Amino acid sequence: MIARRYLRLFNLALACGMTVTVVAGSGTAQTPAPATTGSIRVQPSPDIAGVIKGGTQPQVIAAGLNGADDPIWLPTVGLVFAEPNANRIVQLSDNDTLMTFVGDLRAPLGMTVDREGRLISLQSAAGYTSVRVVWPAGKEAVLAERFQGLPFSRPNGIVSDQKGGVYFSDPGLAPPQEAELRKTQQRLPPAVYYVPRGGEPIQVADGIARPNGVHLSRDEKTFYVNDTNGIESFAFDVTPDGRLSNRRVFVTYAGRTPPLGGGSSVASGADDLVIDNDGRVYSITAAGIEVFTESGQPLGIIPVTCTPAGARCQALAFGGPDKRTLYVAGNGTLLRLQMVAQGFMGRAK
Repeated sequence: MIARRYLRLFNLALACGMTVTVVAGSGTAQTPAPATTGSIRVQPSPDIAGVIKGGTQPQVIAAGLNGADDPIWLPTVGLVFAEPNANRIVQLSDNDTLMTFVGDLRAPLGMTVDREGRLISLQSAAGYTSVRVVWPAGKEAVLAERFQGLPFSRPNGIVSDQKGGVYFSDPGLAPPQEAELRKTQQRLPPAVYYVPRGGEPIQVADGIARPNGVHLSRDEKTFYVNDTNGIESFAFDVTPDGRLSNRRVFVTYAGRTPPLGGGSSVASGADDLVIDNDGRVYSITAAGIEVFTESGQPLGIIPVTCTPAGARCQALAFGGPDKRTLYVAGNGTLLRLQMVAQGFMGRAK
């Protein structure tokens, strides 16, 4: 609701010819981040009715960053995304300059905006794993750091609901890291958590190999979660208290890649996911951006890669004043695609 109201005000200001002032968060620096477009491979998209015009190619905004993850569009600011290995959130200016939006973080990953308009960031560095409000300045707060006395392993994907709570995934560490840490410290298993407004975290889903991207349907009655080390995405019903029930397979992905940590099985590499204003679901996998109807019927795949060698991307978000630009991030690269579809207007992401 907050994000929708800000977006209406932002669009009204533009329509009236007013100057919209962009105010960055704490730690702002006007120095562009080192980045080169390199030789990222771009391919034309097939035509997907109502989604994207055939022949559309992604534009490389930046490459060679110290990681790039979880872009999100803030109506009063513009696009921001996480640069985890630089311990900061980066803002993309109107002229595509990159600057620090919030600095002094601890390997930030997923981001969401709650109903109060606060930017919530997942911190993934060992010893600092947490769910934190990081913007606006002066509103910083820790929402969750532990579950049953144990620290989270590596919080990754997050989405807010209209009740003021947040869901987030904790996929655990890479297997070699996990094995090493277990020698000295007990760790929480991979799981999905819900933090109700003003409350303590609740574990709402487990038994998923590496839960990663999470999202809610438009009416917030269905919860989606990706499994990076599997080939399926799961859907759940959301109960009135925020808990999840009726787990089921939502889709089986086309993307195939070796699972994180090795092994003889195959995985989709599924990471982040978002929805558009018609409820379609967009998910990053090893195949690119796989697009589905709200009921899980495949519509097509938009090819994207985030390194010269063709490595997969990791995160995506609709943005722009009309939310018809799809930003894609991963492996130190930021891309954008012009879409026919409009991102969901009921949440910032």
